[in-house]
Amino acid sequence: MRLLLIGAKTGYQTRAFADAAARLGLNLTLATDRCHVLENPWGDDAVALEFKDPEAAARKLAEEGRFDGIVALGDGPAYLAAVAARHLNIPYNSPQSTANCRNKFLACKCFYDAGLLTPNFRRIPLNEAASGADIVYPCVLKPLTQSASRGVIRADNPDQFTAAFHRIAAMLKPERDEFLLVEDFITGREFALEGILDHGRLNVLAIFDKPDPLDGPFFEETIYVTPTRMPKHVQQEMRYATAKAIKALGLTHGPIHAEMRLNDRGVWMLEVAARPIGGLCAKVLPGLEELILRHAAGEDVFRFTIPNEPAGVMMIPIPKGGIYAGVSGETEARAVPLIEDVIVTAKIGQHLLPLPEGNSYLGFLFARGGNRVEVESALREAHAKLRFEINAALPVL
Repeated sequence: MRLLLIGAKTGYQTRAFADAAARLGLNLTLATDRCHVLENPWGDDAVALEFKDPEAAARKLAEEGRFDGIVALGDGPAYLAAVAARHLNIPYNSPQSTANCRNKFLACKCFYDAGLLTPNFRRIPLNEAASGADIVYPCVLKPLTQSASRGVIRADNPDQFTAAFHRIAAMLKPERDEFLLVEDFITGREFALEGILDHGRLNVLAIFDKPDPLDGPFFEETIYVTPTRMPKHVQQEMRYATAKAIKALGLTHGPIHAEMRLNDRGVWMLEVAARPIGGLCAKVLPGLEELILRHAAGEDVFRFTIPNEPAGVMMIPIPKGGIYAGVSGETEARAVPLIEDVIVTAKIGQHLLPLPEGNSYLGFLFARGGNRVEVESALREAHAKLRFEINAALPVL
């Protein structure tokens, strides 16, 4: 089988999928947004694509010959994969469905039209004066197409609204976005659902608790723990809401990652991404890469399951901006009971930018075994052992 994997050249997940393909004996062709002028700069023999021109990229991929399946890592690559799949005549989501997922305003409209619990929402042009006078508070301001909570800010009054509006507008100016989304703040705890679609049928692989409250002013995700602590009937509500949201968006084929809030009114869908869980977080679900590749190769993924023992991941937040100079305490963190791995992804000399402008992490902690409470405790204890050195960045004159 010959599979196509589309992902960013700097993505964490690419190597994990390449290794999984080798274990399965699959012929995997990588396509990334690397420079087309340089001769194989990353040593991966990837096809160089221009992500900003999906149609041209799809035509270039069609020239590479026949592919049996396609996998995308990331929101932008998922849209490109949808366009490419149409040219290559292989099963995947439609371009419109992935566009609905990428744009938070379109996703809200789809959820509202499908009768899902949806906060009041509106789209505001970035070139308008931002007074916040006619807004219901608290509210949340969001860029339409960013991920990893980048640019998401809560405002509790008009002054905070105006400050958040201008902060997001400045962040998005180089990207030429024209609108941002404003919606009522939803109370409750957040959860995530990982699944895979096979011609419209949803196979739920895991439901994650997010034990840290995400109430703002920024919404940086840290800890995911599975299996969820919620009772079976609530899990069924989450599955039902996710399936309904998937149908509303028009998704049909491939991995999905859903985010939702739960309160006394029920399940509120925040988003459904047409891709697997991001970064290195997939390590918390052993065999996820193999399962996604098997599905792309046409196998029946309902025959396979993901191990359901308690496990968790912490995405290590960036505490302040500056220049990354190193970390100590890794040995102590690894020695914490249940800790499975400590992976620091920040590079010496890297300029770090925290939320809401930033969209990355210092690294990842993984724990497995015991029970959910012990997994969460191990992640917090290991994180406390790490001491990151971040130096002040010199101003550019």
